[in-house]
Amino acid sequence: MSNINDTYFDGLYKEVWKTIIPNELTPKEVDFIIQYFKLQQDSSVLDLMCGYGRHALALAAKGIHVTAIDNLPDYINELKKNAQTENLPVKAVLSNVIEYEPDESFDLVICMGNSLQFFNKHDLMHLLKKISAHLKTGGYFFVNTWSIMEIAVKHFKENSSSTIGDFQSLAESKYFFSPSRIETEHKIISADGTTDIKKGVDYIWSLNEIGDMLNECGIKMTEVYSVPGRKRFTLGDHRAYIVAQKQ
Repeated sequence: MSNINDTYFDGLYKEVWKTIIPNELTPKEVDFIIQYFKLQQDSSVLDLMCGYGRHALALAAKGIHVTAIDNLPDYINELKKNAQTENLPVKAVLSNVIEYEPDESFDLVICMGNSLQFFNKHDLMHLLKKISAHLKTGGYFFVNTWSIMEIAVKHFKENSSSTIGDFQSLAESKYFFSPSRIETEHKIISADGTTDIKKGVDYIWSLNEIGDMLNECGIKMTEVYSVPGRKRFTLGDHRAYIVAQKQ
């Protein structure tokens, strides 16, 4: 396996991530979030699987109070450092989101960057019930995904590759039907031939299945966009933004 420095690989992974998430996308998503959900400076937001805080920091820069959760220490440490440097109202928590128990209620919960697809049905239902319990009545749940059935059925690829700097990125994916999921082995190859391999699973739910699970937890799916606030989702679009409201 690997002898690539972990920190260096983490830096590389961020570069890979940026090819998926263009820099200009985050400000557009944040502007939509603030305007659509009518967030104010005293609003409270829970950012699940926050990564290095691209949404949390931008929201907090507007005076919005953000609790940001992730299970990777490098991400949370970077987020804490940036929030402290900029004196932003961010509470960064290192935790598995399944195990985390919030101590407050929120106006909005967000789960961006395809993170909701990481959970099997048992864990996802547990998480959705927890979200519902800590979401204010009338509050919203906002999800970004590119691995729902309506997207995967058109865009699934068994093999893909890209070159980033001195590294080559190779991905081999398999689609399974019970439960519906895509299992991917992602290989990073350095210029000297050393490799690092990461494996992941994206569970594939249809919008109808997601809507049913949300309903069971007291949250109603109200809208699905492919471009936030501008274009409603249609079959085969590359991204989906799901809006749901606590009943």
